[in-house]
Amino acid sequence: MEYLSAKKTGSTPIHLVEKKSFGRFLARQSPLLRNWAAANAFEGQAGKRLLVPTRSGKLDAVVIGARGNDPWDFAPLPAALPAGDYHLAGRLSPGLGENAALGWALGTYRFTKYKKDERRYATLGWPRSVDREKVTRLFTGICLTRDLITTPANDMGPEELAAAALTLAETHGAEVTMTVGDDLLTEKLPAIHAVGRASVRAPRLIDLRWGDPKKPKLTLVGKGVCFDTGGLDLKGAANMKMMKKDMGGAALVLGLAHAIMDSGLPVRLRVLVPAVENSVAGNAYRPLDVIDTRKGKTVEVGNTDAEGRIVLSDALTLADEERPDLIIDAATLTGAARVALGTKLPALFSSDDKVAEDILSSGVAVGDPLWRMPLHEPYRRHLDSPVADLNNIANIPFGGAITAALFLREFVSKKRSWVHIDTMGYNTGSAAGRPAGGEAMGLRALYAMLEKRYRRRRRR
Repeated sequence: MEYLSAKKTGSTPIHLVEKKSFGRFLARQSPLLRNWAAANAFEGQAGKRLLVPTRSGKLDAVVIGARGNDPWDFAPLPAALPAGDYHLAGRLSPGLGENAALGWALGTYRFTKYKKDERRYATLGWPRSVDREKVTRLFTGICLTRDLITTPANDMGPEELAAAALTLAETHGAEVTMTVGDDLLTEKLPAIHAVGRASVRAPRLIDLRWGDPKKPKLTLVGKGVCFDTGGLDLKGAANMKMMKKDMGGAALVLGLAHAIMDSGLPVRLRVLVPAVENSVAGNAYRPLDVIDTRKGKTVEVGNTDAEGRIVLSDALTLADEERPDLIIDAATLTGAARVALGTKLPALFSSDDKVAEDILSSGVAVGDPLWRMPLHEPYRRHLDSPVADLNNIANIPFGGAITAALFLREFVSKKRSWVHIDTMGYNTGSAAGRPAGGEAMGLRALYAMLEKRYRRRRRR
């Protein structure tokens, strides 16, 4: 939060205006500002900026055409405005102030692990009536998610992902246990072991716990495939290139876990991350192998490149055994979801209509949208196998995001409130505040929903 600070004397005011009320705003301003707006044909158009000079040519004020209550409206400003100190003029609603602060902070985000960011950014004074701790925790959680995903696989394998979870746990006083390598078999996690055993980097299950055991149980599950070659069903070079991001679900739930723990949300939080590398070796699992799962269901391997749902099967079963109030899993699971919704809109599946509606409405409210897709029961038959309880891929090339979600549903009790998010987890191009690289799609929507769900229960 380096570029958010206390309001400084002499800082430049930023006026947010809407086109419909621009005339009233202009009537209250100096003749210089009115004339400058006319000379630049500025009428409060959404997304446009007017830099107003003094008579000596120095910057006197900035007028911005407001587009809505969305943090991305503010993300261009730190880089677009001249370096210096600014503040938002006038009264702001808490929501608008929070979005302005978060958007400004995200506008300064760069992944700097291997390359320094030499740019200078403008500084914004914290808007009044803003929950600074909330803005900071969301910013920190988003940055954690982005950094983990963008880090290349040579520096982000199962062990490094586990180290990130340990660091997070130490920060918040959480407990972490690890089940590593062949111990996965001993602890009845055979599906995770089957996918990860071919790598020289041992597979593991990361299990983080935090909070009062008497509070409602909330369990987050994240796909942690740190690199995916496709296994023996080897990906082509173009498809393999981006597979450092295949642990995007794990990164998302760790970033969300930070926000939950930092806020002291009244829950018993558990985070489960099956962390593996899907590699090629003599002991790699093979097409048409039949593997065991913790649930006791057998899975025929229709394709070794559909490995994420296999590792999630054990983690979801483990989560379900504890009978939590809510299970949320996140995964970079299918290309089919991207075909259906594009790269910027995560697909949401849920067994609980109320929870799904709350997530979607929260996403709209905070500018972090998701789109619900159906758990269409008739498609379940396409996962049938002649030799096992089910296949890990469907026998048709259509509806792949749905059949993947139906596969996961097999490992969660039907009465359980469960949410599955199929996300891209990556910005394929750059925009203000959203540079190319890892992205925490859905994090703010999920946090907003969880805050409402569990804070409201506590007030009761």
